[in-house]
Formats: sequence, C-alpha cells, structure tokens
Amino acid sequence: MWTLALSAVFAALPQSAQAQVRIKDITDIQGIRDNQLIGYGLVVGLNGTGDSLNNAIFTRQSLIGMLERLGVNTEDQAASLQTKDIAAVMVTANLPAFSHSGEQIDVTVSALGDAKDLTGGTLLVTPLLGADGQVYAVAQGSLVTGAIKASGVNSSFTQGVPTVGRITNGAIVERSVNFTLASQTTPKLELRNPDFTTAERIVEAIDADLGSGIATMDDPRTITLDLKGRNVVQDLASIEDLRVQPSSPATVVVDEATGTIVMGADVRISTVAIAQGNLTVEVTNTPVVSQPGPLSNGQTVATAQTTISVNKGKGKKMDILNGSVSLRQLVSGLNTLGVAPHDMISILQAIKAAGALQAQLIVQ
Repeated sequence: MWTLALSAVFAALPQSAQAQVRIKDITDIQGIRDNQLIGYGLVVGLNGTGDSLNNAIFTRQSLIGMLERLGVNTEDQAASLQTKDIAAVMVTANLPAFSHSGEQIDVTVSALGDAKDLTGGTLLVTPLLGADGQVYAVAQGSLVTGAIKASGVNSSFTQGVPTVGRITNGAIVERSVNFTLASQTTPKLELRNPDFTTAERIVEAIDADLGSGIATMDDPRTITLDLKGRNVVQDLASIEDLRVQPSSPATVVVDEATGTIVMGADVRISTVAIAQGNLTVEVTNTPVVSQPGPLSNGQTVATAQTTISVNKGKGKKMDILNGSVSLRQLVSGLNTLGVAPHDMISILQAIKAAGALQAQLIVQ
C-alpha cells in the first residue's frame, strides 16, 4: 500500500515550473496578527465528572468566592462542600486583527484539576486577558468536546479528549486592539518562506502594477512599500491579488516513523551508484554535443544525457530511463521494484552523504 501511495504522489509532481500564486498567499502584512487571550473560569453542570474538591483546592476556593459574590453565605459549610459537578478550567482564545467591540470569537476550554469529562458543562462568565493584563473579551456558554467515552465493569473506551472543549462564538469582544492600517505610510510585507528570488519577483510585480520605486526588498523576508500620499488600504488590496511564481530551495523531507517521503520539484541527483542488499542503482551522466545543420543560424549546445539502471537480484532489471534525471524518477523506479519506504529513506540518506543529492535533506 505504501508503494502505491508513494508512486501516486511522485507521479503527480509537476515536471515544469511552479504555477503562479497570489502575493496574499505567501506573505503577511507586518503588524496585522492575532492576539492571544487567556482566562480562568469555572464549568458547572457536570454529571459527577468534575473536580474533587478535596484534591483541587483552587476549585473549592473559586466556588466559595463565586457563591459569596452572588450573596450566598458558605462560611459555615465550606468544609463540607463535596460536589463533583464543577471544574476549574483555563479558557484560551485568539483575538483576530481588526476585531471590534461586540464581535464574537471562539474559545477553547481545558480542565485544570482532576475532572474526568467536561461534556455537557457550561462555562460561567470568564474575563479573557491579553498580555498587557487588560480584559479584551468575556466568555460564557455550553461546551462541546466531541469526545466519546464509555465504560463497563472491566473495560472502558475513550475517543478524543473529554477534558478539552470548545465554544463556538463563545466570547464577546469588549475591547479592540488599536491599529490603524490607513495611517501606515510604509507598510511591510513579510514572506512566510524567506527567499531572495521570490522577494525580488514580488518587488517587480508591485512596481509593474503601482509604479517604479514603490517596493524595496530589505532582506529575503521583508519588503517595504512606499505608499506616502496614496490610499494605503486600496493599494494593499491591489497588491495582494498580484500573482508571482515563488521560488523555493530543493528540499527532501522524510519521516522515518511513517515512511513518508516528500520532495520539491527542483530536487536533482548527480552521477552516483548505490548498492543495498541485492539492489543496485546506477546513475550516469553522458555529455552530448548538439550541432546545427549546415547553413543554419542555430548554435552548438552541450547537454547531458542521463541514464538510470536498476538491478534487483539476477535476471531482474528495470528498463533504462533516458533524459535529465530527477529524484522523482529515481524513486518512481524504486517503487516499481517494490522497495520499502524505509529502504528508500536509507538510500536517500546515502546519496546525500555521498554529495550526490543536490538538495537539503530533512529527516523528521
């Protein structure tokens, strides 16, 4: 099954250059980001699956404090509280950029004590704080864990994590983050994958659309836009929709635990011969000179003809592949012979150690 899956993946890899993509898909505008929020709260309504008040002292204290704020005097009965229908939780959320007061955001609720299951519980009003200690949202609502839990006398079954729940639109934004994009006269674009070639292509595309000198590459990650005297928001909207062809380094990523191999389209290998057990792989590059016909205007071009031969035991040979060889073709040939994914990984590591793999090899 692995062999067929890998064959399909490598066969689907493009032979030609990468397609063009929108600038908005490979860059971010500096300063526009989410802000993380956190809060401490109580979940009630649990069917005996909450915290044990004898073990979770903070849950007991929070329960007593909440009841007293609501006018319930528990001073004489605090020591006898034994309910297991309540749990202390941490509430987290991301406040999106440009969120305004009154908008709703999702929150995640995670058990803090020894609660067994938060399914069916209700989160009480919980202020959510930012890194500056200010309250930016308030959360409350019914939890959905999506977990399945069943138990019998001698066995139990659990699917998912019943101590982590989510509340869709469970928090109301009370305060927005002050950031006025329209006042940014020199906004910056940040590439998610820094690359000199890609950054230069972005600069060229922006200058061709908005005028020369608008974009300047500061480094492989950062591009500064000079939008003084212009409509910043309108220009950014136009820039985001421009298309460029990204360039990325040749990289091979392998996961030894699952036998997964992922590689880029520009991965190449030089002349190398490999033998593993009864498997022999040989790659040969032969210089070929192509000359134009008599009285023509052509040019003499030197190219390389590459051949791959693979032997597996006696009498078992794969047909020779002609043309410029790529790692995709090599792995495809190995798949044809039924080579296991872990053996492929060993071969790739050996090729890299020999200096014949012209790419970065990342082993996870």
